[in-house]
Amino acid sequence: MDAHNFDFSEIAPYDEAHFREAIAKMVSEPGFEHAIRWILPDINYDTFIAQLTGCNNKHEFQTRIMANFLNELERRTTAGITASGIEKVNPEMCYTFITNHRDIVLDASFINLIFLRHNMKTSEVAIGDNLLIYEWITHLVKLNGSFIVKRNLPTRQALDAARQLSSYVHHAIKEKHESIWIAQRQGRAKDSSDHTQESVLKMLGLAGGGTLAENLAEINIFPVAISYEYDPNDFLKAREYLLRHRDPEFKKSQHDDLFSMETGLMQYKGRVHISFANCITPLIKAVDPEADKQETIHQICHHIDCGIHSGYKIYPINYVAYDRAFDSDMYHDRYTEEEVTKVTEYIEGQLDKVDVPDVTVQERNFMRTYMYTMYANPLRNKLLASGSC
Repeated sequence: MDAHNFDFSEIAPYDEAHFREAIAKMVSEPGFEHAIRWILPDINYDTFIAQLTGCNNKHEFQTRIMANFLNELERRTTAGITASGIEKVNPEMCYTFITNHRDIVLDASFINLIFLRHNMKTSEVAIGDNLLIYEWITHLVKLNGSFIVKRNLPTRQALDAARQLSSYVHHAIKEKHESIWIAQRQGRAKDSSDHTQESVLKMLGLAGGGTLAENLAEINIFPVAISYEYDPNDFLKAREYLLRHRDPEFKKSQHDDLFSMETGLMQYKGRVHISFANCITPLIKAVDPEADKQETIHQICHHIDCGIHSGYKIYPINYVAYDRAFDSDMYHDRYTEEEVTKVTEYIEGQLDKVDVPDVTVQERNFMRTYMYTMYANPLRNKLLASGSC
């Protein structure tokens, strides 16, 4: 379907004509000041507002405001962000960067921080409307170059929203000459075993006017792997796993989602590494044109997963967790006794944070095994990728 049949204003980032007005609306909301002072307690708020209201466009907003915020977040919550493979990103091209999903807010933010440090253009970012709990958050993300993914709609509306979103992605790349970022799946993999959801590719392939493979080839899909040494939400995932084990009908509350966002943003992540794979357009073009849609999707998902899994940075905790989870000593030469002690203390400390009443010894063992499996899975998937990619 032609992108010109859609009005994108509802989902698209703010353009320059609406920038100053959107900033004024955002800073007038009391919740905005509360959030800024909570995240940056030492900030001179009046100076910050003066800098913010002086921004006229996304580039100024990202270089003057967001880069400082992310640098501070890196300093306080990581042992440094590193990157590899960025030389494979051609600054003259526009891509659809697809990554594994480690953090709702920071996945795309850390990638864009790497781009800013290399004086490269940032990408627009897909963000679910389930996160837009307050009006000021909507203003903030659209000022920062995010476009909105509508969630939890009835079937017919969901299909219309998917067509609109797909058309917007193609429009952004081909006509606005902007790269975009999207996670490989809706929601994070609870066990850190990252696999591309077929529905994401089906959505991206709706627009373009050609075959499914042709439509996906024209948006230059580029897998990127994000590796955290420590997942700040690991104990919350273990908690959810236990509660679901006790009650299969358990559903997280909005408060749970907010606390998860807050924890992911503000707690320690250790080392963070971003690995750029390669644009897979040549691989998509090589898919057999006689293949049916399902087989085409399956092959392209495999190429994305291979790019991501091959790019994981493996830390001592992953090696220790693999040997613990799979009762092996396969990687005993990759870590010291001191590192084993550190990992054990870390895991037990995280389990101590699980605020569920009357946890039995068996339930704690259940959560412990789950957490070791969570840290083992990136290594396991990297091993599998080395044999299948």
